[in-house]
Amino acid sequence: MIIKTDEDLQKLKKIGGIVAITLQTMVKSVEIGMTTKELDEIGAEVLNSYGAISAPMGVYDFPGYNCISINGEIAHGIPQDRKIMPGDMVNIDVSASLDGYFGDNGVTVLMAPQDRVGKKLLKASKEALANSIRVAVAGRYLNRIGKATEDTAEKHGFYTIRNLCGHGIGRTLHDEPDMINNYYDPRDKRILEKGMVLAIETFISERENRVYQDRDDGWTLRTPHHTRAAQFEHTIVVTEGKPIILTVVPQP
Repeated sequence: MIIKTDEDLQKLKKIGGIVAITLQTMVKSVEIGMTTKELDEIGAEVLNSYGAISAPMGVYDFPGYNCISINGEIAHGIPQDRKIMPGDMVNIDVSASLDGYFGDNGVTVLMAPQDRVGKKLLKASKEALANSIRVAVAGRYLNRIGKATEDTAEKHGFYTIRNLCGHGIGRTLHDEPDMINNYYDPRDKRILEKGMVLAIETFISERENRVYQDRDDGWTLRTPHHTRAAQFEHTIVVTEGKPIILTVVPQP
């Protein structure tokens, strides 16, 4: 989507704030011993309180309000009776719609006791997201985003998941541009335009660069050898200068 009016921007900011509040609430609530279904229900209560519609559930009939993935589950984890255990790496991905506009954000947390590699992995992915957002400026090649992600991962000794990517967003959950890679593709000559709305997400992995879909549940994406990856995500608007981050908690 490319923003055309101030109404577009304000409604995107509204749903962006809602998904940010939902994500923040879930992060503050996650604790050892609770199930991922219990955590999902906390997020559902927040979304429902604002009248927002879960995007995974509303668009794809996903069996949960939010995606919650643990350790070798990299994305699209189904909330269930699985308990969160000490040392688990937990990814929470919240996306929703309101008044026909979508917002999408995610974060990965590491439960105590936190191992050294796990902490480094989270730091790298969070840094990669900041670096990728910074280069998302109108007039530049879109592949600069993937380059920033890949460069950051390599600097920390990690890999990017090459078959997962960010995406355009706005009036639909997945909009144009349809693929924002986590790596540099010199063949990609697409140019970022002012007003583009993007969901930029970084998937930084310990040792692997691909995931596969679980055949049993048809949703969960896993690494082949069950190694971990950390994902962080924001929805932004491209400008001629500093991008606007939509998925932030509104200030009073």
